[in-house]
Amino acid sequence: YRVLPGVPLLVAANRDEYYARPARQAAFWEDHPSVLAGRDLQAGGTWLGVSASGRFAAVTNFRGTPGAAPGGPSRGELVTAFLSGRRSARSFTQSLEKTGNRYAGFCMLASDGEALYFYSNQEHKAAVVAPGVHGLSNHLLDTPWPKVVKGRAGLQGLLAQPFSDADYLDLMDDTVPAAEKSLPESNLDPAWERSLSSLRIIAGSYGTRCSTVVRIDEGGLVDFAERTYRDDGDVAGEVRYRFTATRRPNLLTSHAARAPSRRAESPPRRTRHPAR
Repeated sequence: YRVLPGVPLLVAANRDEYYARPARQAAFWEDHPSVLAGRDLQAGGTWLGVSASGRFAAVTNFRGTPGAAPGGPSRGELVTAFLSGRRSARSFTQSLEKTGNRYAGFCMLASDGEALYFYSNQEHKAAVVAPGVHGLSNHLLDTPWPKVVKGRAGLQGLLAQPFSDADYLDLMDDTVPAAEKSLPESNLDPAWERSLSSLRIIAGSYGTRCSTVVRIDEGGLVDFAERTYRDDGDVAGEVRYRFTATRRPNLLTSHAARAPSRRAESPPRRTRHPAR
C-alpha cells in the first residue's frame, strides 16, 4: 500500500474455500453493474472486488471463532455493500464497530482511493493502514503466520520489477507448505495445519479456488486479473480487466476502446482480456 510511486494500491490474494461451495468467476455484476468481483453463489456476496469508481474491498474469515448463526448475515455482503456504496472507507469500517458482532469472525480491508482501512470484529476498532507491504490471512493484519511472512517477502521482491500480473499470480501459486516448527499454535490436526500453510492450498475437498491481482494507479487505471483453479489443482481459466476509474459514477469513461461493453446503470467501458 503506497509503496510504489504512482501506485497507491497493489494487491495479490488467494481465496480458499471448499469446492462444493458454488462460486462464479470474476465479472461485472448484473445487479450491481459497478462491482467487479467473483461471486459466492451460496450467500450472494463476495470475498474481494473493485468498483468502477476505483474502490477496493476484501474480507477474510478469522480462524477459531464461532460460525454465523443460522439465518445470520454473510460476511461477503460487507464487500458488496462497500463496493456498491459511496461511504468513505473510514465511515464504513467505523460503522462496523457497532454492527460487526452480527457476523462470524472476520477481517476487512476497504479503500475508497483516499485511504485504506482495516477492521476486525475481534478487535472492534477500525484503523487506517500505514504505507507498506502488508499481509493478511485468517488472523489480524500482519500476524506473522508462515504464509503471511512468505507472501510479504515475495511481494517485496516483485515491486522493483516492471508490473506483470502474471508474476503476481505465479507468486500466489506457491504450494510448498511451511516447516512444522513454524506453524502457528492451534487446535487443528498438525497435518491439516501444515496443509493450510502454503500460499496456495491443494487439500482434497478444500483448497485455493482463485488467485487475484489488483493494481490501481494514481490516475485511476485499474488492472484486475483472476486465475481460477479446479479441485484437482489445475488451472480452470483466467480473466483480465483494465479500465479507468472515476469518482463520478455517472461519467465513467473508457481506458481502452478495444473491448465490448454492455449497457447498464452508468457502466464504464471495460477491457476484458482473454486468458493467456
